[in-house]
Parts: sequence; C-alpha cells; structure tokens
Amino acid sequence: MARRTKIIATIGPASESEPVLKDMISAGMDVARIGLAHQGLDAALERFHRIRATAAALDREVGILVDLPGPKIRAGTFPEGGVVLNDGDVLRLAPGTGRSTAELVEVDYDGLLTDVHQGDTLGFGDGAVSVEVTEVDGSALVARVMHGGTVMGRPGVHIPSDRLRVSTPTDADLRMLDAFVEAGVDMVALSFVRSAHDVRRAGVEPHPRGPLVVAKIETRAAVANLEGIIAASGAVMVARGDLGVELPMEDLPHLQKAIIRTCISLGRPVITATQMLESMVHAATPTRAEASDIANAVFDGTSSVMLSGETAVGHDPVAAVATMGRIAARADENFNYRGWANQLAEISLQISDETPAAISDAMTLAAWRAAYETGATAIICLTRTGFTVRSIARLRPECPIIAFSPDERAVRQLSLSWGVEAHHIEQLPIDAMVDRALALCRLRGDLRAGDLVAFLSGSENHQGLATDTLRLIRVPS
Repeated sequence: MARRTKIIATIGPASESEPVLKDMISAGMDVARIGLAHQGLDAALERFHRIRATAAALDREVGILVDLPGPKIRAGTFPEGGVVLNDGDVLRLAPGTGRSTAELVEVDYDGLLTDVHQGDTLGFGDGAVSVEVTEVDGSALVARVMHGGTVMGRPGVHIPSDRLRVSTPTDADLRMLDAFVEAGVDMVALSFVRSAHDVRRAGVEPHPRGPLVVAKIETRAAVANLEGIIAASGAVMVARGDLGVELPMEDLPHLQKAIIRTCISLGRPVITATQMLESMVHAATPTRAEASDIANAVFDGTSSVMLSGETAVGHDPVAAVATMGRIAARADENFNYRGWANQLAEISLQISDETPAAISDAMTLAAWRAAYETGATAIICLTRTGFTVRSIARLRPECPIIAFSPDERAVRQLSLSWGVEAHHIEQLPIDAMVDRALALCRLRGDLRAGDLVAFLSGSENHQGLATDTLRLIRVPS
C-alpha cells in the first residue's frame, strides 16, 4: 500500500539547494514549508521559485506552504553555540533587543513588564524550554527554569496569548502575503490565530483562486473558538510547541485528538506539527517515542505530519523525510479502515448548509459506501476546487483516491489531503474527461483492465457547482 499520510518538510539552510530538494522530493516530501520568521522576503521568494522549478524538473506536484510569522516576539541573540538553561536556574527577562545570556534575556516586546504577570509561563522556541515568572520588579521579570535545555540564536518567546495586545495577521504578514499571492503560492499558514475573524483578516480569494488558508492552533483562545476557526479555514495545523506552553502539557494529547476529530467532522485537512523527529536534527535515527508519536497521529486520523528543524537545519534532511515516510507508511498499513465508520459515527460528520456543497458531501458518502461494498480498486474524482476530494478524504476509504482537476493550484493544494493522488487534466466535456482520466490511470499503472472504480464527477448542467454524479465503471481492456 502506498503511503496515505502526507509529509510536510520545512526548507531552510540545510535543505534549500536544488540537489537536496530533489532528494527530499524523491524521498517523499509532499509539501514544502517556507517559514518567514527567520528570513527576509527576497530570500523566501527565491526559495519558493527554486522549489517550484525543482518539482517541475521532476514532474512532481509539490505543494508550497508559506508560514507567516505573526506577532512573533523574539529574544535577543544568544552567544554562538547557544546557552544551556538547567531546571531550577533563575534568570531575568527585560525589554530590549540586545544580546542575551544565561543570566539576562532581552525580549523585543515593549509591554513585557506590564502584560506578563507573576505565575505566567513563558516558552522559548518550540516550547521545549519554559520558565515561570516568580517576580516582576521595576526593570525585569524574574523567572525560574521549569524545563531546561539549550537556547540558540534568536528564539521566539511565547507569552500567554490572553496577555498580548497584538493582532494577527500583522501588517508585515499582510505585506508578505501579498507578495506570495502574486507569486502563486498554494497555501499560507496564519500564526497566533485566536478567532475566525483573524482568519478572515487574511483577505485572500477563496481557494483555489487564492491560497488555501491554514489556521495554526497554538493559543488558548484558539482552543476555545476551535469550531469557528476551522469552519473559516481551508486547513488547520496543530502547533504543539506553543500550545504546550499555553495549556497544561498533560492536556496536549487530548487536545490533539479533539482538534483532529473536529477537522474531520468539518472536512478540513489537519496537520500535526512540532518535534515529531526532533532528535534527528542531530542524530541519524529517531527515538522510539518519536516513532510512536508519528504512528499515533496517523491512527488519530491526521492528514499530514510536519518536519521543522529536522529538515530546515538538521544534519540530514533527506534521511528525516525518508524516516518519517517509513513510519507513516507502516502506520497507514495498520490503520483501522474497517472500523473508521464507527469512529465517524461518534465524530458526527457535518454536511454543508450550502446546496452545492451539501450535494457533493452526500455524493462522497455514497461513493465511499459503494466502493466499500463492491471492493472497488479506486475512487476517482473530477474536481474543480478540491472540495469533493477533501470531503471524501475524511472518510478514509481503504482504496486509493485519485483526483483530476483542470486547476493546477487545486492539484497542488490537494497535496495536503490524506490519501489523495492528484493530477492536472485539461478542461473537456465531462464524458471526455472521464475517458481521459481512466486512460491516464491506465498509463500510470494505477488501474488495469477489468478493475472496478467508483467515479465521481459533475454533470454538464451543474459543472463547477456540485459533484452530483456517481458511476461504477469497469475499466475497459
């Protein structure tokens, strides 16, 4: 069985060269992530175009996700090689942009002394290092290290979201977003989302005319407003680093499962992110706990798993992608496809209130049942926007989902969706597109003569409005 769970890999100094990008794509990278928190716009755009050109040279549809920094608060630069903060150490944090040490950390947030209170927990980087504020004096915060580790460079400083007086996306985010929309980016991730209003502030056209908007769930407010945020988004990321600082660590696994279930209910792809193979930043192999973490995310129903520092600055980005691919593929083999129907009954799938989308939702349920009961080789879908394909992907059919769309950006956006193999097809009359799609599947070796497939498409009278036709087709010889 081919791997169904998708892999997102962050591109950074260790992985930005064309040879490494080619090897990462060959190793199984489905989506390339460009983080904008650590680089200028020109350098990020250069990476974008290099990824696009490299994928085209390999004739592969690789989606590109741009991650906006949001109201990112950073510490002043630590000495080269980093600083080790040990459990129980006491340090001071003061507003400023100078250099940081183990004794004094400067933070580029003017409201630090007024917005942060005694008892608050602050995190560095992805939240692996955290401190608790024990005192606020006239010039600094006094804090004790709760979970120690090494801090390097200019790590982000996570301040509880209900304390910050900043909005997202920021003006800087919107300027960067405009540049990437003009470049034709496929997906954009919004940081520090707290409500559906934050998602709508991005102001992009609905996908696939515009980028698929990914809301990062990393704040207490986002958890409280979860369903509204997911409904307003094209996809969701479980950003476990900051979320683990905002909320008790023991709640994090349960929140992850709840977010994934809600995304499935609403038909949205969901990404599980942060520290999935963190040890492979330096080590050649992952820990057993990391392998279990990835597999359990797959069993929960995640659409995609994401690599961050492992591929951006790690010593072997290609090995990290290949390792995640093997672990996810093995978990896909053991996924409980037959029992998923019972889990869906508990999740309580939501059907769209809008008539065209409601028709498509109903047809995907029919296709899933028909494919299951007839033992179909594949479910093939003609789609313009990708909506129908995402709707059927949440049902986790055991057979492959093969999508065809005349919109090239829709094809790349489907690289985020579980179990979907998407291809571009020229716009033709519906029957001609059905014949062409079957011929392409035969040519690629996806189907053989005599295979039975469930085929979803729109009718000529409703093309572009709804997927309203389900056919069971025997592949001709």
